[in-house]
Amino acid sequence: MIPPDDASRTGSGPDAPELLEFLLYLGSGLTAAGEAVNRIEDRLRRVATAYGADRLRVSVLPTYLMIALGPGQPATLELTPQTLRLNQTAALYDLLKSAEHGEVVPAEGARRVGEILAMTPRFGRPVTILGHLTLTAGICMLLRPTVSDLLLAAAFGALIGVLKIFAGRWASAQILMPVVASFVVAALTLVAAGSGWADAEARAMIAPLVTFLPGAVLTMGVVEMSAAQLVTGASRLVAGTLQLVLLAFGLLGAVQIVGLPRPDVVVVTSEYRLGAWAPWAGVFLVGVGNYLFRSAPPRSLGWLCLVLYAAWVGRYLGEQIFSGYLSGFTGALLMTMVAYVVERRPSGPPALVSFLPAFWLLVPGGVSLIGVTEVLSTGTASATADLIGATGTIMAIALGVLCGYPMYRRLGAS
Repeated sequence: MIPPDDASRTGSGPDAPELLEFLLYLGSGLTAAGEAVNRIEDRLRRVATAYGADRLRVSVLPTYLMIALGPGQPATLELTPQTLRLNQTAALYDLLKSAEHGEVVPAEGARRVGEILAMTPRFGRPVTILGHLTLTAGICMLLRPTVSDLLLAAAFGALIGVLKIFAGRWASAQILMPVVASFVVAALTLVAAGSGWADAEARAMIAPLVTFLPGAVLTMGVVEMSAAQLVTGASRLVAGTLQLVLLAFGLLGAVQIVGLPRPDVVVVTSEYRLGAWAPWAGVFLVGVGNYLFRSAPPRSLGWLCLVLYAAWVGRYLGEQIFSGYLSGFTGALLMTMVAYVVERRPSGPPALVSFLPAFWLLVPGGVSLIGVTEVLSTGTASATADLIGATGTIMAIALGVLCGYPMYRRLGAS
């Protein structure tokens, strides 16, 4: 442990600028990882206290944060980088743990944050595309699809994986990607359905767009609103809703241009749907897909699958016992507790790494997107029911996350 000198304790000595820089870089990295802002502020204060700056002032917002080492001290601003991959998030949390015990020289810590942000994906482009294909197939299997739906979704998953890789080079392209991806997927699906090759079912059509669905963003927004972080929470909710609207706009554009298939050529394939085993196999594929596509850290696949199955089992039990919105609550509660138990294991990844992918199993992003699409196109009562159901489930999931960590702490202390 590095003992801070007296100058660092006052926040005005020669080490103060280095400590401030380290805290700024660390906080901006945690924001990009998707951590809730109230947790970021708490952990930055613990780091600052480890180095003697126990009067830290910090304010975290979605796109930047401001830090001062004490009342009356100058505040410095740092912008938030783009979203981190899972291997970057794991490396950042390893550094955070060392910093909370004062085991890192601030200047060295700032340099290491820069190296983490510059990390390349663990896998090459072909494997990353394969990961997106696998992830898409897993999500599709959760929806109990037909065989043709599954094959079509997998092909679209590979296509969207290619588009996401090449669009990552330009910020403007990333903004347009939700609209472009949803338009391409919907248009090709409608063309296939119009030719009589496949059934144009909306829920299976959503699977290739899974990595655009803002489940974690919406849930974290509710969590932050519950923690009185109104600015950040409201910003996340607005950003998540806008993402859904952009995706719905692409779907509507495809319907307007291509048109719906004629009733006489629609394929009825309900008898060929995959059995009850499909969702359980799909959870495993979601874990493998996340591991490859989001560059999860080494030896984390088993832990990722464990948390995913905890979320799915919790949701399944909730549906059997309570039904309705409480299934999301039980899934999120069990998922959060297992994720923090995994974090305590020597080879376990940080909780944020293991439970962020699980939001795609819990948040009804596909149902939300269908509801938004129906509202924009027809305004039907079923669309309103979809939106209300999705909102209620998101609230239940957020409550499960809020309750999961205190319950884990209490059980761990007993």
